[in-house]
Amino acid sequence: MPKHGIMICGHGSRAKSAEEEFSLLAKGIRTRYPDLPVEYGFLEYSAPNIHMGLDALIKAGVTEITAVPGMLFAATHAKNDIPSVLTTYQDKHPGVTIQYGRELALHPQMIEAFKVRILEALGKDHVHDGDLYDTMLVVVGRGTSDTMANAEAARLTRIVSEDMGFGWSETVYSGVTYPSVGRGLEMALKLGFKKVVVAPYFLFTGRLIDRIYNYVDKVAGDNPDVSFYKAHYLKDQDHVIDTFVERIEEARSGKLTETFDLMGSFKERLARGEVEIHHHHAEFTDPDDDEAKGNHDHDHSHDHGHDHGHDHGHHDHGHSHDHHDHHGHSHGHGHDHSHGHSHGIYKHIAHPHGPRTMIDEGVCCCFMSQFPQEVIDDERAKRQED
Repeated sequence: MPKHGIMICGHGSRAKSAEEEFSLLAKGIRTRYPDLPVEYGFLEYSAPNIHMGLDALIKAGVTEITAVPGMLFAATHAKNDIPSVLTTYQDKHPGVTIQYGRELALHPQMIEAFKVRILEALGKDHVHDGDLYDTMLVVVGRGTSDTMANAEAARLTRIVSEDMGFGWSETVYSGVTYPSVGRGLEMALKLGFKKVVVAPYFLFTGRLIDRIYNYVDKVAGDNPDVSFYKAHYLKDQDHVIDTFVERIEEARSGKLTETFDLMGSFKERLARGEVEIHHHHAEFTDPDDDEAKGNHDHDHSHDHGHDHGHDHGHHDHGHSHDHHDHHGHSHGHGHDHSHGHSHGIYKHIAHPHGPRTMIDEGVCCCFMSQFPQEVIDDERAKRQED
């Protein structure tokens, strides 16, 4: 039987502390795979290199290797450099099979790991109990020559900003692309926020982390009226280890566990009770279709009290037809449910820079017009109380 082993491929750093932190990551992964050899190696700057890690696995009798990039996004290193090293190595060792996994990417666990660091910086001890409308979030990405990788950092910013309710957010980069950290912070201050969280989306320490924090200190010194909060980089959190494990299992099984099959995903979430079916919604109904009008005789036994509770959070249909019996009834009331699909109440409906401001300014906003004014005002009042 082939013997399996795991290889974690890092970039490498001139900072010794970064090497040490990467080794702690490998140690955390070993605890999840006590029966398998786990090695790590770097592309450059640091030892052991990737070849040395692979050699150690073969020495341990491994013939099937699962290699994953220890990188956040799929830029040149993850897409080209590491696969090149692995392919060259496998060509020289025909008895060895190497399966290559994907980068960490914006896995939900990675997003949670990032949120944890942000909350720690704010002194909230992993608990988020309200909005952060008075605070600005500045996410610092690594910055690469790969446009899509840079876009993923911006996507992360949006996800975290909206999930946590920041007043504003920006993405800056530590190198290669724009805006740079220093210039980005200077521009961010023009928005007038007095509390700014600067959160580097990095796995480990190193010269770039030092440079980022030094930029923050410099800008903070020039702006004593603004409070800056420096978030810690990710390191070897459990969330990060969990993501590595999932990436390893994806590669070992030969398929990704994250599906982009929207129908399949919907059915899975439906089975878990995470979504509800709202029938018809705003689907087109043929005015000449008697059945679509609701004039169809049907004998369906639904003893769920048929009290639709159809206010969808913001508008009441007023047809609470309460028929409890098992019935074969002719729907003569013809409600075609063409009432527009329900959005529910957006959790940041009262955001000071959101759609509500468009109504304040007399601008028509189709989204906000779905909500009665009292709902908007009540939501805003709740936020102010919090």
